[in-house]
Amino acid sequence: MAEAIRRQRLKKNMYCQKIWKCSLKDSKRRARKYRRADKLEKDKKIQGIGFFERYLTVWVALCMAVGILIGVYLPGIPHFLSRFEYANVSIPVAILIWLMIYPMMLKVDFHSIKQVGQNPKGLIVTWVTNWLIKPFTMYGIALFFFYVVFKGLIPSELAKEYLAGAVLLGAAPCTAMVFVWSHLTKGNPAYTLVQVATNDLIILVAFVPIVAFLLGISDIAIPWMTLFLSVVLFVVIPLTAGWLSRDVITKKRGLDYFEKVFIPKFSNVTVSGLLMTLVIIFSFQGKTIVDNPINIVLIAVPLVIQTFLIFFIAYFWAKAWKLPHDVAAPAGMIGASNFFELAVAVAISLFGLQSGATIATVVGVLVEVPVMLTLVKIANNTKSWFEIKA
Repeated sequence: MAEAIRRQRLKKNMYCQKIWKCSLKDSKRRARKYRRADKLEKDKKIQGIGFFERYLTVWVALCMAVGILIGVYLPGIPHFLSRFEYANVSIPVAILIWLMIYPMMLKVDFHSIKQVGQNPKGLIVTWVTNWLIKPFTMYGIALFFFYVVFKGLIPSELAKEYLAGAVLLGAAPCTAMVFVWSHLTKGNPAYTLVQVATNDLIILVAFVPIVAFLLGISDIAIPWMTLFLSVVLFVVIPLTAGWLSRDVITKKRGLDYFEKVFIPKFSNVTVSGLLMTLVIIFSFQGKTIVDNPINIVLIAVPLVIQTFLIFFIAYFWAKAWKLPHDVAAPAGMIGASNFFELAVAVAISLFGLQSGATIATVVGVLVEVPVMLTLVKIANNTKSWFEIKA
């Protein structure tokens, strides 16, 4: 009897051990499964930014280095390129800028403007932040740092040029890259599209007077015709070309072909054009930067502060108005980021490739991606602050 009980207990213990081992294996299997799922989710998020865009800061830094080396050791190249100008606009740079801006304009569907009435509060947040707050906070922050905080480090004439570059960045809210930031924060795609379309139209009428006003009170000479020509060349023409391309190709081949086949053909054109433009710009600026490398860091300080400030103004305003997170996040992103392609183009047209204004706009490109990815993380981590949309 005792022997039978002992065998039964032993059998039970062996069974429990087997169950425990199976449970342990199952736990490990589940852990591996969850890790793979987490990795897959991260990969999906990363797919929102292409290879070039994901490492844009690295490419920008490399192009800056290449441009500086060309400017210092091969000065004949920028001297040769300087011959190709018309109305103070560098023709090679103008071509590259068109390559940057045209693919972005292809993504804008102006038919989406019909949906303006669906999210009026979100659009009010975007419009007011972008056009009545952002240009003036950028001006104030840049003025404070360049003229007060860094007064002993930056010559007054150069500070004036850096201020002009900051103003150009502040007056140009982001367009196409907002689709990326919105995607990474799970923003409402329809709302984001309306945001971009309406802001592109507002740029046509508001950019020139805002820039002229802020540069005017800074005693910076404004060649009005060049400013107007810049907007026509780098906004009106690419915008019209993008709209016509969308209209014609959609009618002939369908919307699905246009969005899934035609637009992806230009996926790396914008970044390639930008990087080649940076090489040219920094080849003209090579000696100046080698003599004053700290200036790049000094320019970045007010630009980074401005980016965070504008994001939180729009983001918390959206929260106060009880807007859903998928509207609040892109509303903050479009104001925080800049249409730096336009800012660079206008800076080159107004002040030249060798100006401090052009360098300031290029520093805006340098800090854009790491700062915006930080804001994406903040937006995703604070999603619980917002009411869940029914």
